Amino acid sequence: MNKHLLNRRQFSARCAAFGLSFPALSAMLAVQARAQVLGTGAGSKPAAGTGTVKLPDGTTVSALGQGCWHLGQGRHPPAVEEEALRTGISLGMTLIDTSGNYGNGRSEQFISHVIAGQRDRIFLVSKVEPNQVSGDGIARACEASLARLGTDHLDLYLLHSPVPSTQFSSVVAGFEQLRTAGKIRTWGVSNFNSGQMEDLFRVPDGHRCATNQVPYSLNYRHIEPAVLLWCKQHNMPVMAYSPLGGDNNLLVGDRTLAQIGTIHGCSAAAVALAWVIRGGNVIAIPESGSPAHAKENAVALSIALTPRDLQILDAAFPGPLRPT
Repeated sequence: MNKHLLNRRQFSARCAAFGLSFPALSAMLAVQARAQVLGTGAGSKPAAGTGTVKLPDGTTVSALGQGCWHLGQGRHPPAVEEEALRTGISLGMTLIDTSGNYGNGRSEQFISHVIAGQRDRIFLVSKVEPNQVSGDGIARACEASLARLGTDHLDLYLLHSPVPSTQFSSVVAGFEQLRTAGKIRTWGVSNFNSGQMEDLFRVPDGHRCATNQVPYSLNYRHIEPAVLLWCKQHNMPVMAYSPLGGDNNLLVGDRTLAQIGTIHGCSAAAVALAWVIRGGNVIAIPESGSPAHAKENAVALSIALTPRDLQILDAAFPGPLRPT
């Protein structure tokens, strides 16, 4: 055995000399690993992003956008929903996310009324479905979305969910044809895991992918050790849907979030959203059906969560990288 190597007993003794036990050292390393993935740590400055996120092509977008899954479908009076979306836009939430299959196109038609006259202020996102990608299906789906939205281009067009990796080349080619024609500015994917992202980057022009839209919130942190880390390593932001926990698991009534919100003078929802966008590499797209909720959400752009806040939230909502 190399005489310069320490056995476990010797290593433990030296750790003890510095006040460290094996379990304590393991915990410390785990915390450091999490900080590397998330861009935050116990010793970091208050976590507040710049309010913007940069896409791989250099385009800067708002870190906080607005999702439109249920809008334009009768959940609230149309005038109220339109005012909510306009309120969010006026407060800096200028990224609008929709899809051709949200309410069979009703979401896009609803959005067309809101963005009319202010299209140049909006970063507009829509999606194509996996069952539409064969042949010229991507082009046809895009044209249908453009018609419903009343615009001549999309700023970002996403594949809504994965197709077999054998189809990645043709999907990318379809997106690139739309980009060359000026129908879309850039494209991305949704609900891809890290292995699928690797496969995507192996096909011609696959590296042009601008984002991966996936679920991410305090109570759904599964993407952290793989997808979030992969995207960060490839300088690609993640777009987080259901950042408030989704319809059936909302965070807005959580006591811990409310307590931190009281300290910062904001709502629990704003704290939850500030946590999602804290690292500067995640775009959150919460949905709001009322102007009041849109205003609450927008406050997240100016909240600086402290290291103590982050520790409390980690303890209340432990993620997959928590120390053991």
